[in-house]
Amino acid sequence: MYFDAADLRIETESEIEAEVADRLRGDGIVVDVKNEARVHLWYERRFGHHLEPYRSAGDAIATWPTTASSVGVRYDGHTFVVCAPFGLADLISMVARANKTIVTRDVYEEKVARWATQWPQLTVIPW
Repeated sequence: MYFDAADLRIETESEIEAEVADRLRGDGIVVDVKNEARVHLWYERRFGHHLEPYRSAGDAIATWPTTASSVGVRYDGHTFVVCAPFGLADLISMVARANKTIVTRDVYEEKVARWATQWPQLTVIPW
């Protein structure tokens, strides 16, 4: 993910996704790049309710569906900077816990059911 409120074009997002996919060439690597500054443009169509535009990458990360997935890491040229509004304990411990900020029960349950088949050791906290 990235955040660029100055360029909300889907074409730019697609170009960046293609570049990342090209750099990460490999079997089984799936790339999904989103400009979090433009999520509000499609969110209602996909999930059925309005979303105000995010103000920053951290603002977006704080709304992601689970506490373990609400993590972003960037390299600032000298060090890694971590944005983890709910901490890292659930990620490290493989615990899926709903971040009910905007996710619905149905979306959460669909995600954790899929994840549990990929990672049998995942502990899923019910909605």
